[in-house]
Amino acid sequence: MSRSERSPLLLAGLLATAGVAHFVSPRQFDALVPRSLPGSPRTWTQASGVAELALAAGLALPRTRRTAALAAAAFFVGVFPANVKMAVDWRHRPTPQKAAALGRLPLQVPLVLWARGVARNAEGRS
Repeated sequence: MSRSERSPLLLAGLLATAGVAHFVSPRQFDALVPRSLPGSPRTWTQASGVAELALAAGLALPRTRRTAALAAAAFFVGVFPANVKMAVDWRHRPTPQKAAALGRLPLQVPLVLWARGVARNAEGRS
């Protein structure tokens, strides 16, 4: 299996793991939901978990890979405000936790680029 064939499956695995985590440990995700969003934080946590699982499934299937990869890129952009909220909320925590929260911010860029690269590779194979 070539690197370009592994890449979408690795991204799918990352999203699937994150999606499952939203249901296994929802409280940690509830705290990241911006207060400005309507409804219950748990609803947003569950919805984002479902979205991550759906994106993972879409990435795993060659027929839906391109669309799922583009949706994943948009998803990574869309959850950025939650990462900003985490960085702000954790600014007074111990240094390792603060560093983890701040480290999530620039991590969104390579995730978006990875998803776009998967979409680009999928275009050539359709």
